Amino acid sequence: MASSSTGPVADVVRLLDVRETPLSVDEVLAAIADPRAGGLALFVGVVREEDGGRGVTELGYEAHPAAIEELRQVASAVAAAHPVCAVAAVHRVGDLAVGEAAVIVGVAAPHRGEAFDACRQLIDDLKAQVPLWKHQRFTDGSAEWVGAG
Repeated sequence: MASSSTGPVADVVRLLDVRETPLSVDEVLAAIADPRAGGLALFVGVVREEDGGRGVTELGYEAHPAAIEELRQVASAVAAAHPVCAVAAVHRVGDLAVGEAAVIVGVAAPHRGEAFDACRQLIDDLKAQVPLWKHQRFTDGSAEWVGAG
């Protein structure tokens, strides 16, 4: 198995979940806490009130049954590619209102640049590879499905 510079990948990937319950920044921060880390980077994706100039009332997310395994592969690849101490990623499914967190990813690394780089790759790869679909509902009554992420 590949490893990061700070330990085996399996020990670095600390929290992964796809869930219907609200997400917690505190939970992700606790999962990536590590005395070797000098930098923690988080990304929190929230439901915004507009998309492409159209007002959004809410989003619904659905996940393929393989989503958690795909998330594990993405997180493991990030852990193998970067000198990180810890990685965590949680994504919401179900209906979310404007302002609610849809996804939280976090990375701990010895230095801030490493943490930022790994965190960016983690959210970008999650959106590109994990089979999650977004159903946007707009203020004009229309709706649309958006591919992965």
